[in-house]
Amino acid sequence: IDLEEIIGGMESKPHSRPYMAHLEIITDSGSAANCGGFLISQKFVMTAAHCEGRKITVTLGVHNLTQEESTWQRRKVAEQIVHPNYNSFTNLNDIMLLKLQRRAKLTHAVGTVPLPTRSAFIQPGRVCRTAGWGKTGVMKPGSDVLREVKLRIMNGKACDHFQLFDHNLQICVGNPRKKRSAFKGDSGGPLLCAGVAHGIVSYGRGNAKPPAIFTHISPYVPWIKKILKGD
Repeated sequence: IDLEEIIGGMESKPHSRPYMAHLEIITDSGSAANCGGFLISQKFVMTAAHCEGRKITVTLGVHNLTQEESTWQRRKVAEQIVHPNYNSFTNLNDIMLLKLQRRAKLTHAVGTVPLPTRSAFIQPGRVCRTAGWGKTGVMKPGSDVLREVKLRIMNGKACDHFQLFDHNLQICVGNPRKKRSAFKGDSGGPLLCAGVAHGIVSYGRGNAKPPAIFTHISPYVPWIKKILKGD
């Protein structure tokens, strides 16, 4: 089966998602990795905690990774703030803030995305979107251009086969009957519902079959605000 369409998606209109950040990571073992992330203030990018590494460089204002443009802003990460309760075995609290060494300049191609309120609940059945430069198929490489895909919010029961799913802290995303999903390389990217970032791509099955697990941002809003204020 050809896993069409991130998997099952389409190319984003260039710079239509100005908050998207591309992360180049040197892992603790010294190898290179990529993640997505998103700008939540001029000084901070949000991503998944499992994207942490020895060194991270963030590029903002990107559409095609292979074609540098004047819109690009590269920033070194001064500090990686992993959630204190992140557990790499259960994948719970998979959220991290990256403090940029220099503030991002806000332009038509670089901007912030709003976060939800503390108590925001996303109704199952809603259709949201995620975007990233990840693989477009299980056996395929990452995408050069930013792609996006529509995904349905599922009832938590659809994620019961993930033994460690916690419906208070995570969102179950993607209709199991469809071929659409976020995939490796999209990790850390946002789940966007009506222009608000409600989730972070966390993990799914190795074969990319939906649904997948996203970190629910809402419960972490007090922690996020404290860090942004402390700056």
